[in-house]
Amino acid sequence: MSSLSLAVRDSSTMLRRNLLHARRYPSLTLNLLLSPVVLLLLFVYIFGDVMSAGIGKGGADRSAYLAYLVPGILLMTIGGTTIGSAVSVATDMTEGIIARFRTMAIHRGSVLVGHVVGSVLQCVMSVVLVGAVAVAIGFRSTDATALEWLLAVGLLTLVSVALTWIAVGMGLSSPNAEAASNNALPLMVLPLLSSAFVPVDAMPGWFQPIAQYQPFTPAIETLRGLLLGTEIGHNGWLAVAWCVGLAVLGYVWSTSLFAREPK
Repeated sequence: MSSLSLAVRDSSTMLRRNLLHARRYPSLTLNLLLSPVVLLLLFVYIFGDVMSAGIGKGGADRSAYLAYLVPGILLMTIGGTTIGSAVSVATDMTEGIIARFRTMAIHRGSVLVGHVVGSVLQCVMSVVLVGAVAVAIGFRSTDATALEWLLAVGLLTLVSVALTWIAVGMGLSSPNAEAASNNALPLMVLPLLSSAFVPVDAMPGWFQPIAQYQPFTPAIETLRGLLLGTEIGHNGWLAVAWCVGLAVLGYVWSTSLFAREPK
């Protein structure tokens, strides 16, 4: 069997293993998925009229704010889902299964590939579920073309890959699952500090650089432009650059940590 065939076979086995774990222990995924759904419902039904009146030039319009809010919630869903990846990786590293894998004739990188692909699939499913909730409460994207929908899906997948590799690195560098959950928390918090809920221009001047110069804001603005037809400008290239940079950084970091022999 060639090296490529061995890598594909072992990576598929590890992917099935991780998906079985997610199916047997769904509480972590459901807890992480619950946060964006609660925020979506809270901001639409409790703060929707006030927020839309504050950021818009017209009167209160809850449906308009729902359309503005959904792209940010979808990105937050991805960030929250990848926290589960960090916890899963840390659990594998501390419970001894990785030491067992090192003694077996399996492709070394298949363990990480299985975690990453499994996490990306969970991110996609989580986005679909949150998106279904958004549609159920009135979100519509009637102006988006088929190409824009395809680009939106591609962007969400690219963000999932980038954040998953960062989460894997966080899991490998953590001494236990609890620490991994805490270390990966910025992946859920950063969207709160972006343009997900209000435009950057509406924020205090001292806070605007924090919201502007981070990976979530250009990704949210790009997704918003694709789904709602708003201006994307340079945010598209910035979003792709952030995703590629984070993916490469996470990959190099994760593989270097995983390659270390256990002490």
